[in-house]
Amino acid sequence: MLRRSVLALGAGALAAPQLARAADLTGVSADEIRIGNTMSYSGPASAYGVIGRTEAAFFRMVNAQGGVAGRRVNFITYDDGYSPPKTVEQTRRLVEQDKVAFIFQGLGTAANSAVQRYLNQRRVPQLFVATGADKWADPKEFPWTIGWQPSYRTEAQIYTKHLLEAHSGAKVALLYQNDDFGKDYVTGVKDVLGARFDAMVTPITYEVTDATIDSQVVQMHSAGAQVLITAATPKFAAQTIRKVYDIGWRPAAHYLTNVSISAATVMNPAGAEKGVGVMTSAYLKDPTDPGWADDAGMNEWRGFMRQWMPDGDMTDASIPYAYGASLTMLQVLKQCGQDLSRENVMAQVANLKDLVLPTIIPGIKVNTSPTNFHPMRQMQLQRWTGTTWHRFGNVIEGANV
Repeated sequence: MLRRSVLALGAGALAAPQLARAADLTGVSADEIRIGNTMSYSGPASAYGVIGRTEAAFFRMVNAQGGVAGRRVNFITYDDGYSPPKTVEQTRRLVEQDKVAFIFQGLGTAANSAVQRYLNQRRVPQLFVATGADKWADPKEFPWTIGWQPSYRTEAQIYTKHLLEAHSGAKVALLYQNDDFGKDYVTGVKDVLGARFDAMVTPITYEVTDATIDSQVVQMHSAGAQVLITAATPKFAAQTIRKVYDIGWRPAAHYLTNVSISAATVMNPAGAEKGVGVMTSAYLKDPTDPGWADDAGMNEWRGFMRQWMPDGDMTDASIPYAYGASLTMLQVLKQCGQDLSRENVMAQVANLKDLVLPTIIPGIKVNTSPTNFHPMRQMQLQRWTGTTWHRFGNVIEGANV
């Protein structure tokens, strides 16, 4: 199939069945469409703030190119500090005061969980949330919410399948954030291990309010774990890598959640040499990987950076992430044509077919339907070399459960 350039695609794709009710044009005028966003510009996950800044730059670019259906995109983004109560406050502000058409790329599992029911009750699309929680793919219970990236549960399944092949019988430590984000990894590991989970795995939690996870690392090492799976946000991921190295622990394998693999915000702050051998899964093209130096898709992204984010960190993986998510959102709006009602936006969200994105690894495509709210389900394993991530093996899927 020919590669489809998102920016070149026009409107007019066939719509999925419309959700019943009169069209809701809140947030849409003759010359503007308002899009809402909450982001952790401050707080313990502030490293992700660059996602919101990238999306703001992306929509400035779109507006400079004529907007969408003749309308300027007004991207309204507020800081929630990675605090669910603040997310609720800012989301209500976006919906009830700013009158946005929908919410796009709100960040954080706990944060999005805090507003999911509110947005669905008000029939406000909660689109391509910036979290891989498996719960966003539940169109029967929450038909107005959808994720974007592969789910954490799928990711954990892939790690567990690999460790069983490479380190069968090893004692495993699973460090995870004590919320829905971290618990998805526990579920994914259990999906593969089944009844073997209790005998093989030592689960250790941390709280997002903790200052460090040093004591947890020492506890896992003392328990004799030979393999480590770390499901942590950037600050704690960097701490884990550093502490594991500094206490002389050399696990046979260390798997790291792919939301915390940025060279700029995790690997280098941890000490680039301290993470050599750490493995993760990828669906994004890593900007530090020399294999993408002449890649057409990454050159498209670099062109965007030069013009719209000239001061951006070209090693920060969160930026191509945000660029890919924004292109997906743009494709939905283009498919809507002149009908930018909430109902049609949601219909087009559920009607993405073999979408190829410039910052996504070849072989991985975005597909949705009214019954499939997992846009991406495939990933490829990769290993940290000390300077970049090196991909190995084939593009693979998680377990069927």
